[in-house]
Amino acid sequence: MKPITDRIEEIRNNGYQINFDTIINSAFENYKKIAVYAGLMLFVFIIFFGLIAATILISLFGIEAITAENIKLYSPENLTGTPLLIYIGSNMLLSILLAPFLAGFYKMAECAKKDIEFHVSTMFEYYKSPYIKEIFAATFLILLINAIIALLIETSGYPIIGGILALLIPFLTFLTVPLIVFGKLKAIPAIKASIIIVSKKPLALLALIIIGIIGALVGFIGCCIGVFFTFPFLYSMYYTIYNEIIGFDSESEI
Repeated sequence: MKPITDRIEEIRNNGYQINFDTIINSAFENYKKIAVYAGLMLFVFIIFFGLIAATILISLFGIEAITAENIKLYSPENLTGTPLLIYIGSNMLLSILLAPFLAGFYKMAECAKKDIEFHVSTMFEYYKSPYIKEIFAATFLILLINAIIALLIETSGYPIIGGILALLIPFLTFLTVPLIVFGKLKAIPAIKASIIIVSKKPLALLALIIIGIIGALVGFIGCCIGVFFTFPFLYSMYYTIYNEIIGFDSESEI
């Protein structure tokens, strides 16, 4: 198989072509195979995690401290200085710990694409070596850059520019985790490769992601619980974009 580094270099030099209809149809067909199972997994995980978080908060601060006034007081927009740093750091830690779980949606999408049976363990596939270290590292680096931007926004007086940058970084790096778990790239090369790929067709990929986000948010209509079952569509879209651009006939040299 062709080394993935050769494919990335080919994209850097010559770009690539994508077919909107093919990607959307493939993403939807893939999503239909994982929607119920992935939605149930996400629902159970969120409920379980929410109960743990509530238990920790009540243990630390007492149930009487959880009031509407305190929630408003400690909302992100009202935080400055050390509390803001603590908030950003806590969010970063949480996101890093959850990153391999979310990457499990890619594994589930891959199983669906190849008609391989998937189980509960599929969602936790990337909590083991060699993936976990690279997923943690890549997530940390991306979040660190965003955190620095967030702090600069607070002091710069240019929130609009800062907001654009804060959205631009996740967009440019959205293929990082697939490049790690499927391409077997290390964290920094995966981030660089994602930026190269996305920068070649930013408008087309942005349009596809917007479609993915809209599809993921459809679950809010009527009954909000439905979002648990529509959210996996976004990851099915990411997976299909990766498959369309990189494919699975490319292999890492690492």
